[in-house]
Amino acid sequence: MASDWERLQEKLKERFDGEMDFDAILFIIGLQELSKPFKKYKKDEKLEVMHIAICTLLEPYGFYEYDGRDKDGWPHWHLKENLPHLEAKQQNKLIIDAIIDYFKKEGII
Repeated sequence: MASDWERLQEKLKERFDGEMDFDAILFIIGLQELSKPFKKYKKDEKLEVMHIAICTLLEPYGFYEYDGRDKDGWPHWHLKENLPHLEAKQQNKLIIDAIIDYFKKEGII
């Protein structure tokens, strides 16, 4: 039986007609949460979009709190609790678990 992560990757592969790496998944979550029409983003804007995803994903875990949107419509959070020091593998698992929770909440998996 496939894991939630494998099922999600398969659904995203079908939806976007290709493999989705970790960064691509974060980017689409960030775009979804940004709620702006798609455009070509500069490198620094792409990082900001991915930061939106990270804040969105870690908010339910109590690390961030949503503050609202600025005059340009970009969402902002503040850090409520410092993230614990985690090894790379542990960080990866935390984010994957948060991604799975996000897509379950959205009804995708």
